[in-house]
Amino acid sequence: WRGGIAIHGAIIAGAIATLIFARLQKVPFWQLADLVAPSLILGQAIGRWGNFFNSEAFGAPTDLPWKLYIPLARRPPDLVNFEYFHPTFLYESLWNLAIFALLLLLFMRGLKGKPHLKLGTIFLLYLIGYSLGRFWIEGLRTDSLMLGPLRIAQLVSLGAIAIGLTGLGWLYLLRRPLPDVVSHRETDAGSTLQSSHSRSK
Repeated sequence: WRGGIAIHGAIIAGAIATLIFARLQKVPFWQLADLVAPSLILGQAIGRWGNFFNSEAFGAPTDLPWKLYIPLARRPPDLVNFEYFHPTFLYESLWNLAIFALLLLLFMRGLKGKPHLKLGTIFLLYLIGYSLGRFWIEGLRTDSLMLGPLRIAQLVSLGAIAIGLTGLGWLYLLRRPLPDVVSHRETDAGSTLQSSHSRSK
């Protein structure tokens, strides 16, 4: 097996599953997306440690104090003379934990109406936050999938950042709710995490 096991594919598959669940249960998609986002980024932070145990997805050679030893059998052919590499799994895990803490804080405060977060905000911030970190960390890795001279994960990250920023602009600059992608209509203009939570009780 030489491909297909990537977090971006898992996120897309998860979004499709969430869409199906939202339609079946008649629940606003963006409400579910906001609810899932903190748990998703936490799972990604934990999952990155699998790279450590497998000695994979590491970065370029380095002599930094937190360098990671990689066994000879796991090193790229052109880097066999180097023993220590950037622990990119650790960088991404710590980054994701920071994003998790931020999203959880915003989510809990949003339920109390401080600040007034519109539906979809938490998920859009997840897209932006995770993708910013992934774009930077991907540039350090030695095993990136390439599309010509470009790293595919960085291209996908840029796309996710663009989607997130566009969504936030739609919500807070144009002051319009995100379209309900389940029923093809817009949610109530005043829908926030707090009001949505109150209706679901």
